[in-house]
Amino acid sequence: MKTALNISIKNRDLCLMILRSINIDYETKMALLGYARVSTSHQKLTSQITELNTAGVRDDRVFTDMMSGATDEREGLQRLLARAEKDDIILCTKMDRLGRNTADMIRIVDTCYKKGIAIRFLENGLSTEGTMGKMVIQILAAVAEAERERILERTNDGRQAAMIKGVKFGRKPHKKAELANELINKDVQVKEVMEKTGISRATYFRLKRKTVTNNIHLSNNK
Repeated sequence: MKTALNISIKNRDLCLMILRSINIDYETKMALLGYARVSTSHQKLTSQITELNTAGVRDDRVFTDMMSGATDEREGLQRLLARAEKDDIILCTKMDRLGRNTADMIRIVDTCYKKGIAIRFLENGLSTEGTMGKMVIQILAAVAEAERERILERTNDGRQAAMIKGVKFGRKPHKKAELANELINKDVQVKEVMEKTGISRATYFRLKRKTVTNNIHLSNNK
């Protein structure tokens, strides 16, 4: 009986040793990382960090960014991407916290996926882990493309509406462009044209090319 008990204890200790070795090996191969970001100085990171901690991310593995004004260097994200390795999982509370927009978010997700790094969003449960990871990325990419097309459509509609109202787009002509064209047509030297009109050398050659092109079209139509 005593011998059987000793064997049982030894087996238990062996199992615990194996489990510990598995856990150590797993931890060295996979790290649970977190990313939190706020877009203004008035917002706080506390709630996002709390959610990441609850999901199992350690404090020393949470990377953060706080945007303010036009600054968008995202040093925290850069440190996170430099730290993350193959088989690691990055947790983020929401999709819009990872990227500035859908296209930016997709770019980050795709870059990580190609390196073997998975991303999991806590709000909706979407994840690029496992066999469904590629499908998730394809769906997100389709959403990003649809958003891009919608923005382009709105931009074009707005542009057409403005043109109907008489709004002109493109570079405004130089106030002495008409005089410069007259001088160019008279084959006045570039230096003299610049002195008399105040246009730059680049503007002179741009007007010169345009004049030559127009003259070619006129001669071809005769």
